Amino acid sequence: MKIAQNTVVSVNYKLSDAQNNLIEDGAQPMVYLHGGYENTLPKIEEELDGKDVGYTSTIQIEPEDAFGDYDPNLVKVEERNRLPEPIEVGMQFEGMAEGGDEEPVIFTVTEIADDKVVLDGNHPLAGMALRFDLSVIDVRAATPEEITHGHVHGAHGHDHGHDDIGDSEEGDHFRSQPLQ
Repeated sequence: MKIAQNTVVSVNYKLSDAQNNLIEDGAQPMVYLHGGYENTLPKIEEELDGKDVGYTSTIQIEPEDAFGDYDPNLVKVEERNRLPEPIEVGMQFEGMAEGGDEEPVIFTVTEIADDKVVLDGNHPLAGMALRFDLSVIDVRAATPEEITHGHVHGAHGHDHGHDDIGDSEEGDHFRSQPLQ
């Protein structure tokens, strides 16, 4: 089956920067619903459209087509006493960008010095050209439910938590606090 609109694609991948420094060696395949559902970067979908299982490719994606340019306006220094203790580098908080009447931004603690904390609202890969080594390992037709929901269900996909655990999604495990 060829990769097309409303197919579920499984891809082994390695992610490096433009200098080939490894960022992530995909231990698990990336599994996404193909066809503009924003489950992966559009340039990856563009590269894989019409391909079959076994297709391999290395593509470089520039910042504007990946996670955007680095925006220094999304970095702010806060008084440590405004944040919960204990605080550590890597913690994340939801807040608004300066002059932000937009959606909330996730800020990551990047530095702690005495009574100040540096928070960065940029995606960790913002401003970087990214190189993806891709290898298609499976393609199948999406189920009607996956198409309706706009994402893959099951292994490596989204679980709606149809049990007593609730609606938490994998990836929501970071500690998040609102910033005023």
